[in-house]
Amino acid sequence: MNIEFDKEYLRELYEEGKSSDKKHRYPPEVIKAYAKCIYRIEEAPAIESLFQYHSLNYEVLKGKKKGISSIRVNEKYRIEFKTSKSDKDVTICTILELTNHYK
Repeated sequence: MNIEFDKEYLRELYEEGKSSDKKHRYPPEVIKAYAKCIYRIEEAPAIESLFQYHSLNYEVLKGKKKGISSIRVNEKYRIEFKTSKSDKDVTICTILELTNHYK
């Protein structure tokens, strides 16, 4: 699956392990788990294959966030993303946010 990042700090966290934006600072264990989750999405042949990883708790959100999916990074954080198909029938996953699930 192809990965795109909606915000620069999300790409930096994945590729560099830190963000230059002081507003988006996370503990090292969260960044490591985030990178592992992005890798799992990237390696997935189809978005439905994320269901096999029960620890990710893959779900399609409802209400104000209808059309957005999420996976769990750890007990506190989750990754929110959208999927779409390109003209060549390739699934594109756009990472929207790394959020604190309980805020």
